Amino acid sequence: MLWPGAALWITAVLLCRAGAQYSSDQCSWRGSGLSHESHRRDVEQVYLRCSQGSLEWLYPTGAIIINLRPNTEPSSGHMAGLHVCIKPHPHSQGSHVYLENNGDLRMLLAEKDQAQDTVTCFSLAEGALFVESVPQADISRRITAFQYELVPSQGPGAHMYPYLHPGLVPCKPCSDEEVLMAVCTSDFAGSGIFRGVGSGTKNHSPSAVTLSRLFRQKSKVFVRGRARKRGWGGRINVPAQCIGHPGGDEYLLTGSVHFGEAWLGCAPRYKDFLRLYVRAQRAGTNPCEIDTN
Repeated sequence: MLWPGAALWITAVLLCRAGAQYSSDQCSWRGSGLSHESHRRDVEQVYLRCSQGSLEWLYPTGAIIINLRPNTEPSSGHMAGLHVCIKPHPHSQGSHVYLENNGDLRMLLAEKDQAQDTVTCFSLAEGALFVESVPQADISRRITAFQYELVPSQGPGAHMYPYLHPGLVPCKPCSDEEVLMAVCTSDFAGSGIFRGVGSGTKNHSPSAVTLSRLFRQKSKVFVRGRARKRGWGGRINVPAQCIGHPGGDEYLLTGSVHFGEAWLGCAPRYKDFLRLYVRAQRAGTNPCEIDTN
């Protein structure tokens, strides 16, 4: 279904695309609607080629098309299964966000929805983001702003990220191969215990954890304790059906980091992981080496 005036916009979109130039080193974009002539409804092309970044559109007028691509060669196969997740700034306003594919527009986020501070995901193959300004008598305080990430829908623990899978996330264990790969490729990997569960949503909750070992972490979501304390502390978002018992068994904790928050991926009991790791080490099938001492 096309929204009112879509035919005019689609014509403009096609005209803009014909002469668009590709920017291969841009992760974030910041622009102003004041650069548009007041009597025109411009459609501006934006090309971003990074795994994550941000957009900030001051005083939005007209519309912009945001073309997202991973920083890999098109023939490498990395685009298969990729999803785009966007998280608006709580104060984002002044625009509606659509998904545009071959002239068809589907609403992703209305202006009023952006203040809810939620994450919205869609397949990269579904099209580009089409951000349309909402007519305002006074645009002086209107700023559209959001972060974006390119998220793989496959791989160890990928099924645990709830924004890719609406509804309750199943708490199914990872295979032996997925566990071994998760230690090497996840955004974080360590061993530790659950200390408590905070308030969250019906689908997931933030769980406080203490790690006795930290094999790797992409960003500093886990912080080393004070001088007299051992280990690292932090929080991991855990699907509702996978909550561990506080103070119980020690787990191998792996997962991904999205918009500055840790999300649980593969998480077998640590003693089970050690047996698996030693067996693979003896067979020479480990994808990487870690210090388990």
